[in-house]
Amino acid sequence: MSAFVPPRLHQKFLYLLIRGIYREAFRWIWRLEVTGRENVPGTGAVILASNHLSLADPPLVGSSIRRMIHYFAKEELFRYPVFGWIIRQVNAFPVKRAEHDVGAFKRAQTLLKHGQAVVLFPEGRRSRTGEIGRAKPGVGMLAYKTKAPVVPVCIRNSDRLREFRKLRVSFGSPMFAPPAKDEKEAYQAFSDEVLARVAELDAKMYNDARTR
Repeated sequence: MSAFVPPRLHQKFLYLLIRGIYREAFRWIWRLEVTGRENVPGTGAVILASNHLSLADPPLVGSSIRRMIHYFAKEELFRYPVFGWIIRQVNAFPVKRAEHDVGAFKRAQTLLKHGQAVVLFPEGRRSRTGEIGRAKPGVGMLAYKTKAPVVPVCIRNSDRLREFRKLRVSFGSPMFAPPAKDEKEAYQAFSDEVLARVAELDAKMYNDARTR
């Protein structure tokens, strides 16, 4: 398992700077509304499991809370010299989406075992329709292996930035992987449960918006 190296001073500065820029842009241009922020633990390991609509989702989740986060990013993004360097400095690490990337998941386990916050998209890729799809077992695997709580996160309208739709992010109550005789068989079941909770948050935000 890879060693955990705390962010250096310049990385913290760059992270806070970029997060601040995103936060103000999301607030003033897209009228960002965040609910349930209190459900995210202030310290200690936590998995933030979110639906995935656009490339804006990682900074959107990160700018909605006060904690520094770490997140998976498809390895293709690291091939661009300047952009790849920047996202690595702000806590992104590469994952090979076309295969079961053991190295990326070991990296996530290391971060969680050192009390960090990791963002994971249970569907494994962006939704092309805006609908919440089927979960992959990764969230369940990390939850069982690290015993970290999972906070379901739902994002609305990040796929409609050009339409300047109001951005909404909702954080649900923490979930813990239940005891299981065979944890490997339970990975998928718990991942499905997490994504179902994300769908519940989505429905609630939709209904709340309609009643305003």
